Amino acid sequence: MRQGGIKLATVCVAASLQAGCMGSTGGVPFVSRMNTGANVTTAQPSAALLQTPTKNDEKLNSDSVVLQGLLNRASVLPSGSAYERVTTGVLAANARAAETELRAARLRASAASKNWLPTIGPRVSLNSLGDIISQIVVDQVIFDNGRKKGERAFAKADVEVAAVALAEDTNDRVATGLDLYLTAAEGREAAHLHRATLREMEHFEYIMSERVRGGVSDMSDLNVIRQKLSEIRASIAASDEAAATALAELNAMSIAPQNDVRGLEGLSISASAAQPLAVTRAEAEKERDIAQAQIDRASQLPGISAQGALGENSGAGITAGGTALGVGTPARLRAIEAAREAAGRRVAQANEDANRTLRKLEGQVAAKARQAGEARGLTAQAKANLDLFRAQYEAGRRPVMDVVGVYETFAARQTSEVALKYEALRLQIELARVQGVLVDGDQI
Repeated sequence: MRQGGIKLATVCVAASLQAGCMGSTGGVPFVSRMNTGANVTTAQPSAALLQTPTKNDEKLNSDSVVLQGLLNRASVLPSGSAYERVTTGVLAANARAAETELRAARLRASAASKNWLPTIGPRVSLNSLGDIISQIVVDQVIFDNGRKKGERAFAKADVEVAAVALAEDTNDRVATGLDLYLTAAEGREAAHLHRATLREMEHFEYIMSERVRGGVSDMSDLNVIRQKLSEIRASIAASDEAAATALAELNAMSIAPQNDVRGLEGLSISASAAQPLAVTRAEAEKERDIAQAQIDRASQLPGISAQGALGENSGAGITAGGTALGVGTPARLRAIEAAREAAGRRVAQANEDANRTLRKLEGQVAAKARQAGEARGLTAQAKANLDLFRAQYEAGRRPVMDVVGVYETFAARQTSEVALKYEALRLQIELARVQGVLVDGDQI
């Protein structure tokens, strides 16, 4: 009996190890390759991922549509632009907390990929005679209703969910940095316009004060101009403060100061640039939920395993067991199947929500671009009216306050044009963030 148990356990271990050798893959860094048909593109993984390479990474990359889709995303930010400089700075200082979870998920997936191998462990027992019996127990699952397979699928989907979370975290950080950069740029440009307006209004104040001193004009007109000057100075202070605050916050989240970065870029982005990250996450979570349902279903049904004990009282045998079947088992199985359907419906809902968001942003981008164009036209018209009124004033046909009113209209049109321009740029960045194309996928 002792020799038969030892032989059976040895055969089980040898067969399992042979299958493992046949199914194993070479160890390469994670996200080092992405297979797109016959073409293979080399990607550069981060140093943090290189610290924990596993033999399961290459197979995981090649088998996962989600990971390949994330790797293939290309950034829409113009190369060498101010946007790229800001992005480089904020990503270099990123704590990358989501990357830690991705590393942990990869290691869990590597461990789960070998869950079909037998488990080996000690067993020490005390019999009724007071003797201690020590054994090495080898346990090999023969039939488990797909539980081990479900565990491998769950671990793989968990890696995909963690990868999507890392992509979302990275794109959100870049979007935040770019929004702060645009806020600082808008504040600087608005302050510049307000200072130009202040210089003109101070000139009108001088003219009006001389007219009042000479008794030509009323003091009330001078008071009106001085009130407008106070409002302009307040606007300058508010614009300077907004720019300084945004720049300080941007520098706080960047590895290097961004004070000298200048320039604006329009993004070539549409609603069909890439699948929204929210939909990608929903698809990965769907696979994980389905795998969990498979595990739950297997847990409700009996399985078969082989055991061999080496040591004192060695032996081997086949064990059938698991959760006992009861009256409620069919209902529990139907509930598990309902969980699968719910996962699919959540993907459909995520698709609908993402499509609505993309269409809204696409419409807003087009609307703001049109409004910015109209604002430029209105600014040009206001400038033409100002030049006409100024010429009439110099010819003695217009009072000073008429010119002041027209100049106010011109300054307001300039301010509106600037605001619409930056709103359009922010909407373009938001559209790129939703689709996850602010950063190259192989650089995340």
